[in-house]
Amino acid sequence: MVSLPGRKVNDARAKMVLENPLGFSRREMLDELESSVYDVVIVGGGITGSYAALDAASRGFKVALIEKDDFASGTSSKSSKMVHGGLRYIEQGNLPLVRHSLLERQRLRNNAPHLIQRLPFLFPVLTDNGVFDPRLAAGFEALLWTYDLAGGWREGVLHQKLAPNEVLSHCPTFKAERLKYGFMYYDARVDDARLTLTVARTAAYFGATVLNHAKVTDIRRDNGKISGVEVETSEGRSVSVRSKSVVMATGSWLRDWHGAHPDADVPPIRPAKGVHIAVPWSKIRNDCTVTIPVPGRSRRATITRWGDIALLGTTDDDYQGDLDNVYCTADERDFLISGTRTALNTDLDADDVLGSIAGTRPLTATPGGKSVDVKRNHEIRIDADGLVTVVGGKLTTSRHMAEQTIDAVARVLGSKARTRTVKQPLLGGAGYDAQSTTATGGLVAHLGERYGNESHFVADIIEHEAGASAPLVEGLPYRTGEAVYAIRREMATTISDVLDRRMRARLHARDASAAAAPAVADLLVAEGVTDRAGADAQLADYLTGIEAEKTALNTYVNDKEYA
Repeated sequence: MVSLPGRKVNDARAKMVLENPLGFSRREMLDELESSVYDVVIVGGGITGSYAALDAASRGFKVALIEKDDFASGTSSKSSKMVHGGLRYIEQGNLPLVRHSLLERQRLRNNAPHLIQRLPFLFPVLTDNGVFDPRLAAGFEALLWTYDLAGGWREGVLHQKLAPNEVLSHCPTFKAERLKYGFMYYDARVDDARLTLTVARTAAYFGATVLNHAKVTDIRRDNGKISGVEVETSEGRSVSVRSKSVVMATGSWLRDWHGAHPDADVPPIRPAKGVHIAVPWSKIRNDCTVTIPVPGRSRRATITRWGDIALLGTTDDDYQGDLDNVYCTADERDFLISGTRTALNTDLDADDVLGSIAGTRPLTATPGGKSVDVKRNHEIRIDADGLVTVVGGKLTTSRHMAEQTIDAVARVLGSKARTRTVKQPLLGGAGYDAQSTTATGGLVAHLGERYGNESHFVADIIEHEAGASAPLVEGLPYRTGEAVYAIRREMATTISDVLDRRMRARLHARDASAAAAPAVADLLVAEGVTDRAGADAQLADYLTGIEAEKTALNTYVNDKEYA
């Protein structure tokens, strides 16, 4: 819908465009945590917990968001980085989830235009060993029409049928001799870690206390009702936080600690592992997300371009291991590479892997059957003592999950305050024009797709501070000033916070990130976040983590085929 020009300044939009950088100081947040009484404490700084904090704060509740590691350090930085309705869910018969996901996709597109961009998806139809049998192509086109009518139309373009030469123009490495034609439809992609961080920062802007590297160790109850939580910070401080209610938004980690009273009916948690690997884009040469078959296996894979790398994913298998140490293995790497080599003319091999991520989806299901077939619905539970638990769902529907979660909190508190996040822009997004900013490339485009209309705060550092304009990670566009901004204004307190989540450096260039880690350690010391000994310990841990990732990538642990 086109809005008419206004004779007055749009105050709601202007309010979200900051004159000065948001403080977002960890020290100040920690002091506030110790001295305040909260309506609700939210445990878990992933996308669901962060959006719940924003929803609660914008309703006027006094809220604290507490994350044991870093914002998005778990599932929310390990996703396929897509904001989508989920074409596969139509195949499962879950049309309501698709319809609602497509509505939420467009709300996110409107509220965070700097972080979420339109993404074409290409399905090739092959003579043999394709994503589906060519005889089913007509049925697949009907499925795409269903997708468009369910809400895909909101993107402003419907699916298209492409001739073989058109398919090859989008991915010239396809094996042309097997190509009949193709279908293209449209969804969106997102830097998931930056979206989560931005939601958390926006929550802080509305008054939430937001703290990373602080672990909730216990939930306190007085006379059978929630009275607060116990917190241990990375500095070794113990804090007793007073609160009238608590939300558990820890995703897969509910498997190991759910915080509920022993008599509570806790929903089943079934973590499902998914992995992605990054390879040079030159090996694929796609300009959209390409869907490829993996012969003999029921799950298709996707290849998405991000700058000069291509991201291959994903697997979907039950996982019972350590949730804090999930890695891509050689089995999973080979699964993705073999599918790529089957569909494309490429010599891609294991030595081309530049980086990898592995995470778990918090499915709400009992054991049995393939995890890929489990519906991605979410579940919210209210216990009699005031504990609210949310689990399941997916990134695309995080805003709505948060709305329903805080609706539950409002019932606990006896409040009738309603959500305000449907049209609430996130910091950096109000009035931002992604197309005009990114059209001509360069530093402006790079900063724009990361910070939106807050880019000038970062550009000021790059322009005026010594050494800030220097490249930080070899082969990637990040500048040293971006790391400085992450430490000062984005609550980055570790090397991993900076390189793995404030940037996509480790995924896109693992070895170059290792080489850049000492410079980040020096910045943490210079900015007063840690001392030299602490920085050296962080550096050792970071390099050990990279070696563990590389070791896992070359270790075979299964003899099964992946779903």
